Amino acid sequence: MGGIGVVLNPRSRQNRRDPAAASRLARTLGDRGVVRTARTREDLARIAEDFRKLKIDVLGISGGDGTNHITLTGFLEVYSDEPLPPIAFLRGGTMNTVANAVGVPRGKPDGLLAALIARYNERGKAPLRVVERNTMRIDDHYGFIFGTGAIHGYMAEYYRHPEPNPVHAARVLYEASKDVLLGRKTPVAERWEGTALLSGGVRLPMRDYLCIAAGTVDQIGLGFRPFYRSGHVPGRFHILGIHTTALGFVKKLPDVWQARSMGEEHTYDHLAEHAILEARSGVVRYVLDGDLHEHRGPLEMRVGPRVKIVVEHKAGIRPPGGSTFTFPPPWIQPGNS
Repeated sequence: MGGIGVVLNPRSRQNRRDPAAASRLARTLGDRGVVRTARTREDLARIAEDFRKLKIDVLGISGGDGTNHITLTGFLEVYSDEPLPPIAFLRGGTMNTVANAVGVPRGKPDGLLAALIARYNERGKAPLRVVERNTMRIDDHYGFIFGTGAIHGYMAEYYRHPEPNPVHAARVLYEASKDVLLGRKTPVAERWEGTALLSGGVRLPMRDYLCIAAGTVDQIGLGFRPFYRSGHVPGRFHILGIHTTALGFVKKLPDVWQARSMGEEHTYDHLAEHAILEARSGVVRYVLDGDLHEHRGPLEMRVGPRVKIVVEHKAGIRPPGGSTFTFPPPWIQPGNS
């Protein structure tokens, strides 16, 4: 059959507010493919098997980072050693960091799907433009952005809001940074104690860390780019053992924004294809593509399959990635160290 296969998560926050989203996408797609909704992981496995048999040409995902990583996990399990078709992130979630990082156009799922269809129909004249990125396999999950410690603390605080959104995300960062600068405690500055053994025999020492973070895309959210070496070497992820104080990290945020190293006095910085994290407590609480997880015992991370992501939905145009969040704000002065 070929065509475009779209997976929609009706339980995502935005789709819960817009129950007609699936039918609109189906009308937009028409006879050029199929739209399926996945309410459970069992639904997702059946959809992946159907799409594999149909030999779809493009996998569209309507949802944010969390929906994307859950869908990719389900499809990679079903496709096994068979490569996934190119992936079109159609946004539709409250967090779209991976889409921003690789340069997916901004817009709503309906408009992005319509533009994708137009480009798909012209693929004989000009192939769809894609970028390639490795996934990371964390335990039994696949994704692009990982973090413990303060990253987990930040996301836990973010999800306390009844309707989390990018404005609230920026406010959480602002309030936490202000608390740190004023010497006040904040739950966002959660720390992590443990060690990590990386490929090549490199070990991050057993100690207290602000966080262990890793990515195969450069951004972590709000336009910040700590994983500036991601993509430099295919088959590797960029991993950071950030051991500075919360205040030291806040002062380094301008460097993170500019995709510059924080320096060895603030972080251990490596490219790796494999890592094993061990928490002193025996429990690793972490975030993967915006979703909160908890793992007992050593946590294994490894480079996952390389995937193609569609980034151009209009002929001759590659919209920039990034964020509309303005930085540096007045409460952080560039050049502080």
